[in-house]
Amino acid sequence: MNSKALMLGLLTVLIWGSTFAANSFSLRGGYSAGHLILFRFIIASIIFGIIAFIPKLKFRLPEKRDIWKIALLGWVGISGYHICATFGQLTISAGTAGMLIGSGPIFTTIFAILILKERLSKVGWVGLAFGFIGISLIALGSGDTTFGIAPGVFLTILAAIATSIFFVYQKPLFKKYSAIELTAYFTWAGTIPFLIFAPGLFETIQSASIEVNMTALYIGIFPTAVAYLTWAIALSQANASSISSVLYLEPVIAIIVAWIWLNELPASLSIIGGLIAISSVLIVNFYGKRNEMTQDHNKIKTIQ
Repeated sequence: MNSKALMLGLLTVLIWGSTFAANSFSLRGGYSAGHLILFRFIIASIIFGIIAFIPKLKFRLPEKRDIWKIALLGWVGISGYHICATFGQLTISAGTAGMLIGSGPIFTTIFAILILKERLSKVGWVGLAFGFIGISLIALGSGDTTFGIAPGVFLTILAAIATSIFFVYQKPLFKKYSAIELTAYFTWAGTIPFLIFAPGLFETIQSASIEVNMTALYIGIFPTAVAYLTWAIALSQANASSISSVLYLEPVIAIIVAWIWLNELPASLSIIGGLIAISSVLIVNFYGKRNEMTQDHNKIKTIQ
């Protein structure tokens, strides 16, 4: 892996890791979950619209036969993911959300086994089992009471499942379109359902403080748009499975940023569960699968 690709990959993960704390700050500052989702994706859609008209990129429109597949994937992987993830953060901490989303490759592996007929070694199955133990501990440590489970845990797990379906079914499209093109298509398609949250958006923007509006703007520009451009460039300059290894830093960054910015840490039980879950992801991806399969799960990261 060259140094430029590594730096771009680390920058991307740093931005994505900050998303959870930024979401929490905006939600606490006056934005409803629906308004925050819509605002960030309006910004991202505009940015990708500008990029599409840059002549050097030779941005292509999707073929007619692919439009519905792209739209459905956008609604699942973008609309479904962000509705569940953002509404989920109403009742769980940023760090807990980061750990649950970070365990998403566990679900990706399951769907790859069921849909793509991929096979795991015995080590892989052990890794999956430990992954679910880790997720259970994260969930049990999320509530206000001992061994209570916050409602947002279930929504965030649904978000992880949605993005896992997104990973598996988008794979064939990358044989025809570039990462930047597909990210733009998915963003535009995924933004359409968010228009249901449009009533009251301008009033929310006007009533929120400058700090909260700037944070919402940051989410739209950086995690939702810029980070995907840096990720696409990194993927184009390095082996996909190699550069994707930096993604395992994302939950750690999410916890650190939330601690510094919000003075917020997940419960000890959740942190233990997070360590187990992320460790299981590493085991499954690096030791539990055959070599020819390892690149498929790591090729493209969904929008955070």
